[in-house]
This record gives sequence, structure tokens and C-alpha cells, in this order.
Amino acid sequence: MIALLRAAMPLFLAMVAGTAGSLVVTSVLGNHDTVTLAAFAVISAVLSAAAAAVQGALRGLGPFVAPFREEPAAAVPVVRDARWLSLATGLLGALVVLCVPPLARLTGVPDEVVREMGVLPWFLAAYLLVFASTGGASTILVALGRSGYVLWPTLVFGVGVAGLTALLVPGLGLTGVGIAWVLSGAGAAGVATLSLRKALGRPIGQGRPRTREIMKLARVSIPLAGTVLIKFGVLSVVTFAASTTGTRDTAAHAVLSTLTGMIMLASLSVAQAAVPEVARAADPAGARRAHRSAALLAVTGTLVVAGLLLGLGDNVLGLFTDDGAVRERALGLLPLMLLSATLDAAQAVQGTGLTALKRSASSLLYFVIGYGLLVVAAVPVARTWGIDGLWAAMAVANGLLVVLQGTGFHRHSARVGQNPGSTRSPAQAR
Repeated sequence: MIALLRAAMPLFLAMVAGTAGSLVVTSVLGNHDTVTLAAFAVISAVLSAAAAAVQGALRGLGPFVAPFREEPAAAVPVVRDARWLSLATGLLGALVVLCVPPLARLTGVPDEVVREMGVLPWFLAAYLLVFASTGGASTILVALGRSGYVLWPTLVFGVGVAGLTALLVPGLGLTGVGIAWVLSGAGAAGVATLSLRKALGRPIGQGRPRTREIMKLARVSIPLAGTVLIKFGVLSVVTFAASTTGTRDTAAHAVLSTLTGMIMLASLSVAQAAVPEVARAADPAGARRAHRSAALLAVTGTLVVAGLLLGLGDNVLGLFTDDGAVRERALGLLPLMLLSATLDAAQAVQGTGLTALKRSASSLLYFVIGYGLLVVAAVPVARTWGIDGLWAAMAVANGLLVVLQGTGFHRHSARVGQNPGSTRSPAQAR
């Protein structure tokens, strides 16, 4: 478990750095102009979903690279295949971002907000392509046991986007944000590529696409991206349902949702660090042991943060709103939110365990079931029980995913090491 914690810590710090950079951008825009902030909020909502889907697809590379930890140079053909898949998913994400202005008009976004977007969608589309060009370098580094390298590209991006945004926005508005994202993304991509080359011990080069091998990667990666999109989509519906309950409750829901995202950083970092450990297991017992350690560490970290929030509740909530009524409402819902977040942390580890076994399609099916029920129930529950009912419904959905994905992991892990598709390393195979 100590080794897992050591591997997860750089990932956690990288996520914190990325989150801090995004908060600085929001703060700078909020102090610049309200319309500018509104335009950025509309675009970033789509960008976040597109980037998360691309990143989710790239995380599916872990179990294909992990077996080469002792012989990293042998992973180069897989890394080349990953680049082709990464560029394909990045191109799709970029096209979606470019569609934001016309879609915004169709959905009734005010014309002044749409006009304010200017060329930002083009810059952010370029940023997604730059991000995709790394071919999932961060996931590959984690799979090769080099998670410490992951922190530096994220720091370059976080510091770069925050500093350049503060410097360029006063004179260029959203165009300055776009320039900041592209330049910071390019810097981060350069650092990630150099780190990956160092970890592999040889140049990566560029090979012709191996269609069959790329499809093998896609069968794991694309369903993983699908689970991310489902979660983003359903939580958007939940937010819409919350907005029908009243201004105070809507604000309280927004604050609690922000806190949930921060709480999840610990569990997500542990889940990512655990993928190569599960993928390299030689037998069911080894896979389940690594998985249990990850689940225990993720839930423990979540409970520690939950305890701090319960103890410092009103003081923490005061950082997000100066409305006493909103703070009081959020404070009353805090225990229910923390229950939902803890279950979400557990299901995240269960889901990445299935990814490590190359069974992300099963995880996608479980998300369709669990979050499908949530999206159907969201509006009726909000009308009947308000946001109390919504957070209870989210806790139930996350609990159902824990059961479904946990059962699926136990079933699929029973076949580890028993067939050609097992996740044993080349050294173990010999």
C-alpha cells in the first residue's frame, strides 16, 4: 500500500495544480467582465466534457503498457499505436468545441455572450489537438512506474495558463485566454514528450498505423471515454433539476458539486496509480489484492477529507459564498454529499479495476444502468424532495455502481493469467 500511495501522490499533486490553474482563470475573467466570464463558462463546459472524454480514452492505454515496466523500450510500438488513437479522439473533441457557438445560439444563449466567444473555440480546439498529440504520455508514464514525471507537465500548464491569463486578459479578453491555453498546452506537451522518451530509453519515432492493434486499444479506451461522457451528461441533468428548486438551493447545489470535485481528486489519483498494479498481476489473488489496497486507500483518503469538511464546514463554505442562507443550506446537506462522494470514490476505483483487466465495456454497461436510472429520476425527485432528494439519489446511484462494478471485477479477475489476453508481463510469461 505504501508503494501505491507513493505512486498516487504525484498524480494527486498534478490534479491539484491543474485545478488551481483553472480557478485562477475563472477568477481573472470574473474580475474582467461578466459577459466574458459567461462566454468562457459556456465554452469551458463543453471543453471540460470533451477533454475528459479524450483523457478517459487515453487512460485505457494503461493495461497495454504496464506489462513492459521491466522492458520499457519494448513498449514503443504500443506508444505509437496510442498516438494514432489519441489524435483521432482529439480531433473529434476539437470538432465538438468548434460547434459551441452555433449550438449556443440554438439553445438560446444571449447573442452578446455568443459574440464574446470570438476566436476562443478555435484556440481551445487547437489546445485539444496539442494535448492529444502526446499520445496519453501521462497514462503511459504511470503504467511504466514513472508517475513522478507526471507532475511536471501539469505544473507547466497550471502555472503557464494562470500567469499568461492574468497577463493577457486585460488587453485581449477571451483571445488572451485562448493564447494562454495553447502556449501552456504546448509547453506541457513538450515536457511530457521528453519525460516519456526518457522513461522509454529510446526515441519513439513514427510508425505506420497498425489498424488491428489500434482497434485493440480502442476496445478498452473508447468505452472508458463513454463512461466519462455519461457521467458528465447525467450530472448536467442533475444540475438542471436542481435549478428548478429555487435560487438558494441551486447555489447550495453548485457549492456542494464543487466540493465533490475536489474530494474526488484523492480517489482518482489512487485509482489511476492502481491500474498498472492490477494489470501486471499474475493471478486472480494478486489482482484482487492490488484492487483491495487501492479501494481502501481511496476511501480512507476520502473519509479524511470528509472529516475535515465536517469539522470546518461553515468556514470552508464561506470561501465559496458570502450568503448566509446558502451556507446554512449547504451545511445541512454536507453529510449527504459526503456519503455520495465516498461511494463515488469507491466506484471510481472499481471502474478503473475493470479497465486494468481490459473490461471497460463492462464498466460502461454498469454506468448506463446506474446513471441511466439517475437521469430518469432526477427531475421527478427534485420536484418532490428538492435537492435533498437529488443528493440522496446520487448516493444511491453511486452505491449501485459500487455493487455492480465490484461484482464485475470479482468475476472478470477470476480469469487473470488463464488466457492469452491476461495482463501478465513479458518477464512473467517467460
